[in-house]
Amino acid sequence: MSDESRGMAGTGPLRIGVLISGNGTNLQAIIDRIADGSLDAEIELVVSSRAGAYGLKRAGEAGIETLSMSPELYAADPIAADEVIACALRERGVQYVVMAGYMRKVCDPLLLAFPNRIVNLHPALLPAFKGAHAIAEAWTRGVKVTGVTVHFANADYDCGPIIAQRAVTVDEGMGLEALEARIHEVEHELYPEVLQQIAEGRVHVTGDGRVRIDPPASA
Repeated sequence: MSDESRGMAGTGPLRIGVLISGNGTNLQAIIDRIADGSLDAEIELVVSSRAGAYGLKRAGEAGIETLSMSPELYAADPIAADEVIACALRERGVQYVVMAGYMRKVCDPLLLAFPNRIVNLHPALLPAFKGAHAIAEAWTRGVKVTGVTVHFANADYDCGPIIAQRAVTVDEGMGLEALEARIHEVEHELYPEVLQQIAEGRVHVTGDGRVRIDPPASA
């Protein structure tokens, strides 16, 4: 069992940093769950790969510190960009990094700073439909069931240890927009639930690269 993958139960709220690139609806779901008490966490920093991302406004309205990265830095030196992010997260005592619609692949500076502690959300049932267009590809393929995956990020894109999955049925005649809306609804439910499991110290990466989730302490 990897101690690096454990939640920080008993040490106060889980301190997280959130990486975004766009609208930030999953960031908002996390903010809302923290506010209603169902997620024992604090967002120490929101990092955006784009200065114009609406998610930065959501963070600002919630009183959360933000950091906007330069597209030029990503283009010139993605390793240096991740070094900046990793340093900023460490300075704020972040324990877990949460990717919430972050459209950049994380590189070694982040992966080494937070081993088995970078969580990603993917809008399909991995290993099916990897990549940035998973919902559209699943819909075009005509699948009857797709879903949402929460996993730990590693050096292989969309290949890290799977923490949780939830299926979404594709109804007969369902359009792409309706499927996208249903996927996002499930994301907003599942992601905070998994983060709470991490906060409770129940999520572990085992020696064979699988994820074990312990039952609740009261179970």
